Amino acid sequence: MAMKKSIWRAVIEIAFIVFLFYSNLLMGEFERSGMGQAKGLAWALKDVFTASNFEIALIAAMVGYLLFEYLRSRS
Repeated sequence: MAMKKSIWRAVIEIAFIVFLFYSNLLMGEFERSGMGQAKGLAWALKDVFTASNFEIALIAAMVGYLLFEYLRSRS
């Protein structure tokens, strides 16, 4: 049961990091580049949700999760 709980926690934390990554990219389409404002939300979503962005998000999320687990174990 403890193993199942820790796997579930890992999935939730990684998913949250991926969510933050994508929300940051989407905000950037509207704030930094301004192209989202000109072309609309559908264009911005298509531009943000790509295979390479998903790969980057997963790698970053796993690194972030492992870093936080390491810091948790030290305390």
